[in-house]
Amino acid sequence: MTRIEWPSHGGRVAPLLARFGLPADHPVTDFSANLNPLGPPAWLGDWLAGAGPRLARYPDPDDDRARRAIADHEDLAPERVLVTNGGIEAIHLAAALHAGGRALVIEPTFGEYALACRHHGLAVTTLALRGEAFALEVDAAARALAGVDVAFLCRPNNPTGTLVPREAVARLLARADETGTTLVVDEAFADFTEGDERLNALLAESPNLLLLRSLTKRHDVPGLRLGYLLGAPETVRRLAARQMAWSVNALALELVAPLLADHDYLARTRAWLSSVRDVPEAVRSLGFTVPATQANFFLLRGGRDAAEAEALFAFLLRRGLLARHTHGFPGLDGAWLRLALREPADNARLLDALAAWRGP
Repeated sequence: MTRIEWPSHGGRVAPLLARFGLPADHPVTDFSANLNPLGPPAWLGDWLAGAGPRLARYPDPDDDRARRAIADHEDLAPERVLVTNGGIEAIHLAAALHAGGRALVIEPTFGEYALACRHHGLAVTTLALRGEAFALEVDAAARALAGVDVAFLCRPNNPTGTLVPREAVARLLARADETGTTLVVDEAFADFTEGDERLNALLAESPNLLLLRSLTKRHDVPGLRLGYLLGAPETVRRLAARQMAWSVNALALELVAPLLADHDYLARTRAWLSSVRDVPEAVRSLGFTVPATQANFFLLRGGRDAAEAEALFAFLLRRGLLARHTHGFPGLDGAWLRLALREPADNARLLDALAAWRGP
């Protein structure tokens, strides 16, 4: 197969269609982006249609309604909340807080942690999750914190979907308190886990914990760039001082409260998740290696090496199913594909295609 340049994020259909010789209007169902397949809340279109007057004024830096809505939602003091321009700004702010220092990234994981650290002059070391179960060796991670200013852990992890147990994070945080390391836990996909797996309770136990969250994935509005971080009040103040003025636009800020108040949408999301939780096991039953996932996506080993995985990627794309390659995830070597959970009918098409790939 001709070597291609792979997009660095999911959801980018056009360049892949072109590189695999498929027409631009080739119908595609996107399994590459880990978004809510229910689509944005039904009321959002009308809300945006009436948002014209909001565009004629700057965001008000003294208006803290968005922060207070998040604080109420998380049952925390507003002083522990900072609204950000998506999760990416939160990641960069955490790195900027330790510019020129040393960082630890636990991988394979989201590539933006290492990119943000290098952007801010941090020396990056990595720790690999263990085996094809992608388990965290807590003792090894604790030892690796020595001399480290900031460590990044994704939970549930992107792209593996695996979830480090709360007790393991607590042990790692206790070690971070000893070493003076800021432990950044990215919980962008926490809303898609079963039960309440968020780590809010640990915030009261340590000033060294930062939690990152996203509103755009749960509500399928990634274009809004809307996220937030939670931490100790003093740390939040220091991060806010590094935040670019007006980094979060007025529309995004005003949408925080109504998005969080839409309990019906959240209930429908949970019902959908419950209906599709068996998909990874169904893929496993076809003979594929699929690590246990607690997210709205799963990882599939596409073959012995990257070439076999690329062949499966192309096979799915020709059938109108866009997977996420893993060339940008260190440690996976392109031999795996990541696939989002979607509506039952879409998942059934995916299972049929994977069964066809396996053959009789």
